[in-house]
Amino acid sequence: MSTKTKVVVLGSGVAGLTAAHVLTDGANADQFDVCIVARDLPEDFHSQAYASPWAGANWSPMNMDERLTGWEKRTVEKWREMEAEGSGLVMYEKSKIYHKGPPPEKLQSNYKAIVGSDYAISPSDLPDDFGVDTVSTFTTNSINPRLYLPALKAELEKRGVIFTRQRVISLDEVCEMAGEGGVVVNATALGARSLLGVEDKKMYPVRGQTILVEAPNIREFMACDEPYGPNNDYLFYFIPRPGSTEALIGGTYQPGNWDVSVNWDTANAMWEKAKRLMDPTCTLSNTTSVCVPLVKAGLGLRRSSEKKTTLVLHSYGFGGAGYQQSWGAAEEGVELLKKALKA
Repeated sequence: MSTKTKVVVLGSGVAGLTAAHVLTDGANADQFDVCIVARDLPEDFHSQAYASPWAGANWSPMNMDERLTGWEKRTVEKWREMEAEGSGLVMYEKSKIYHKGPPPEKLQSNYKAIVGSDYAISPSDLPDDFGVDTVSTFTTNSINPRLYLPALKAELEKRGVIFTRQRVISLDEVCEMAGEGGVVVNATALGARSLLGVEDKKMYPVRGQTILVEAPNIREFMACDEPYGPNNDYLFYFIPRPGSTEALIGGTYQPGNWDVSVNWDTANAMWEKAKRLMDPTCTLSNTTSVCVPLVKAGLGLRRSSEKKTTLVLHSYGFGGAGYQQSWGAAEEGVELLKKALKA
């Protein structure tokens, strides 16, 4: 019987947890011995330095890149498998995204690649001051991160994955944990900017402030891609959360802004805009601000140093698309890893 390759996943956000699932699924379980080391764990719902619990989260088209669209298509397929299994973690919902003019043909084709003939375009039914004239309608999936992340962790623990809470400051430190011939999955998100040995200065924060509301009658995803606000850096959306009566209202998109404190002027502006379209029974539950990581290239594989003793799979920088690209990116990353180990 061959010895398993030790894999240390650094980070327990959605990217790290999903990578660990792929590494321990099916035949991969016979090849890899996986553990997860992280500063924040899925039960840390209130940590503003841990972006994954604060996400919407759902699938909505955000790019025109074929590789990323492939990741998203695979993720949606996986979520629909989970929904069909009755997990309660995924909700299939009607969706509307409003635009100023129809979306580009390439983006429309990406919609259709994932949701098929369900996609349609029609005139907007929003008030004129929303600045939009077209609406895309389709069905999509949403998840509740506060149920989804603990469920991923629980399944991994059943598979024998050990979670260790530890603050790591350098890549060398985690490579030592993996040992000779081992593998590291770097899923540190914005931490990749300061992790010694990585220090990826292409990484930058995007500040997102959102509001959580009690909204039992909101069961439809809705977004408006025309920005508003004093600096045109607010985007309007509702995302219902399955397994609860809550919905997330957003939000800001502020690249380069490290401030995670709540701006109450922003919160009030979002709330007033949302109230125009919400059921009057909706009530404010919570508001928060977090920074998500963004970088143009989110997946890559390289040796840890010139000694070439440890393979490092870097999986970070997905920005606001971390959930909707998670399964596709993880599966591609693990395939890259397996090919490199055979070489």
